[in-house]
Amino acid sequence: MQRTIVSHKDFGLTNSKTHLGFVQNLVFIVRLISSSLPLENRSVETKENGQKRSSMVSYFMNSCGLSAKSALAASKKVSVKNTEGADSVLRLLGNHGFTNLQISKVVGVCPQIIALNCERNLLPKIEFFGSIGVLSDDLPKLISSTPHLLAVSLKNRLSPNYNFLKNIVVLDEVVVRVMKRMKWAFLRDFNSNLAPNIAFLREIGVPASNISNFVISNPCGASIIPSKFCEIVNKVKAMGFNPLRGMFLKAIEVIGQMTTLNWESKIEVYRRWGWSKDETLNAFRRHPYCMRISEEKITKTMDFFVNKMGWLSQDIAKRLEILLYSLEKRIVPRCSVVQVLLSKGLIKKDLCPCSLLVLGETKFKGSYVTKFQVKVPQLLNLYEEEMNLPDLRPGFERRIGCEVNGVAEDC
Repeated sequence: MQRTIVSHKDFGLTNSKTHLGFVQNLVFIVRLISSSLPLENRSVETKENGQKRSSMVSYFMNSCGLSAKSALAASKKVSVKNTEGADSVLRLLGNHGFTNLQISKVVGVCPQIIALNCERNLLPKIEFFGSIGVLSDDLPKLISSTPHLLAVSLKNRLSPNYNFLKNIVVLDEVVVRVMKRMKWAFLRDFNSNLAPNIAFLREIGVPASNISNFVISNPCGASIIPSKFCEIVNKVKAMGFNPLRGMFLKAIEVIGQMTTLNWESKIEVYRRWGWSKDETLNAFRRHPYCMRISEEKITKTMDFFVNKMGWLSQDIAKRLEILLYSLEKRIVPRCSVVQVLLSKGLIKKDLCPCSLLVLGETKFKGSYVTKFQVKVPQLLNLYEEEMNLPDLRPGFERRIGCEVNGVAEDC
């Protein structure tokens, strides 16, 4: 494989050795910053240190592509005796598919990387990521999004964290997927955060399969500070959630992402649509994600159901999942199709509209669009267009529930 050597020319910058005035300006910048320090601290910034600093600033700009501001900040975090080792680091990254822009981002965020030994520190970590299933094309994206992954210890952090996750989620490809979603959390010591949280969940009886799914779907939430995590879990238990059920961990996920102010604000939004606080809490117990919907979406969707379709807001609480659907992509198109079919007498008037909203895409399209396309040629276009519908109440009014043998039931 041809080796790629990254240099200042790759970034479109000229060599500072041929522009002495540029280097002198860097020295001036460093000295100017030093002069702003208190008098008692200025002696620390000697002429020799200033020259070293300006040399590092020049290197970060010319060889790593950093801006003057970023280069100056990086020079305060790391200094190397010579640039041969740093050049080796840049070559190593280039040889593993990192673009100049990605290298610049990595060094800018974590300049300490250029001081690491390639053979002893960097290469083993790159090989580690490859061994656990990170594809060569994905590696630069992963590292450039979280450069400190190359700075932490392979033996004391990366490998133990990987093994810990693998014991929970089992499959390598799943571990990699989780790791990509919790990149910053992966830098922490799992023994001090994730492990206690999982142990607590096991202690209160949460099934292992549910814990695994929780870590996969919400890895960052599972690895928050243990004291905070215990507080959230106890709050969810106090709300009446059963640790044996999947809803328990969904509630933990939602509560963990909300502030008290945000929670009260959502309660108020539902109150404006006629729900009491107890009704909202009951709705949350059935579908925790109803409290994760934005206030704007709650308002728009409830307005459509109540004011355009004529449903009672309390009835919507019985089928909360319909609030989670996209208004533009699912709710409005389906309701418009059914309204046309009702107006032409092609379907029964006692049809439960909620049952149509929860149908899978293929089944709904086959049963209510394709099936009637010959009789109603415009139906497909109607379904695929975003609609701004007028009052849809005829044929839909108060029909969120179904009647079976004369008794109203949830659809």
